Amino acid sequence: MVQAVINLNEHENRVINIVKGKFGYRNKSEAINHIIHEFEMELLEPKLRPEYIEKIKEREKEPVVKIENFKKHFGLE
Repeated sequence: MVQAVINLNEHENRVINIVKGKFGYRNKSEAINHIIHEFEMELLEPKLRPEYIEKIKEREKEPVVKIENFKKHFGLE
C-alpha cells in the first residue's frame, strides 16, 4: 500500500468529509479511494477499464456476418 501526504485547502477537506459522512466511511482514506473510483468510472477511457476488456472478450465469441456490399446491405446507396 502506498502512503501519501497531501495538502488540501478548506473546501477540498470539506468535500472529503462530506463524502466520508455520506457513504459512512471510517476515515478520509476510504473517502479518497471512493472519489478516485468514481473518477475512474466517469472520466477514464473505456479501454482502460477492466469491464471493457471483459465485454470485448464476450463480443469476440459472437458470430461474424460477411457482407459483400456494405452500403447496399445497410441501404446507404
